[in-house]
Amino acid sequence: MNAKRRPRRLRLTEGADATPHYHGHRERLRQRLIEAGADNLPDYELLEVILFASNPRSDVKPIAKDLLERFGGFAELLSAEPDALAGAGLGPAGIAALKAAREVGLRALRSELKGRPVVNSWDKLIDYCTAHIAHGLVEEFHILFLDRKNVLIRHERQQRGTVDHTPVYTREVVKRALELQASALILVHNHPSGDPTPSKADIAVTKDIVKAAAPLGVAVHDHLIIGRGRHASLRDLGLI
Repeated sequence: MNAKRRPRRLRLTEGADATPHYHGHRERLRQRLIEAGADNLPDYELLEVILFASNPRSDVKPIAKDLLERFGGFAELLSAEPDALAGAGLGPAGIAALKAAREVGLRALRSELKGRPVVNSWDKLIDYCTAHIAHGLVEEFHILFLDRKNVLIRHERQQRGTVDHTPVYTREVVKRALELQASALILVHNHPSGDPTPSKADIAVTKDIVKAAAPLGVAVHDHLIIGRGRHASLRDLGLI
């Protein structure tokens, strides 16, 4: 007798079962962003969109949620050092995507300051400085160089230090101001602790710069200390 034939298995449409489940999710998420606006997406979904291009073959939702939890939020994540991001599982493409997204945001904020007196856009200046250095893990000393109309000429980071100190060299600050033909400066640095209260060293170095710059016709409008969600102005505190 002939052996009984085994029932033939129905074949699904070629490739249908090879499509990862998250492909439809990606398309739906992109469409929601376009139609409803990016501001309607929770942080992890917005992060997914940023990571799509850097990781086209994997489900990025788990890593997006993990990154936000690990670093404590979007601001901390975008400010994280490349080594820390790599240690959290991101490859070069993902790290580049995050750094590009951060720079786009900073440039947008900086554009709000260009072409107009910075002193008349103080809230925007604080927003810009906060986005730039509030979540840094070490102290950074920055200078905003202004022209005679208090319009921003250039923003430069002068020094990068440790968790509670950064060296500031008065001579180098004044020298750079003269090179850029700046008429005024706004000094800015962060306190990684989150507390923007000025230290004795902060006050002393500010007074040294004011004293050295004044005879050369360069004014120091303020020294801003940026903390986590707070800032201190040495001018407002009567220390300049």
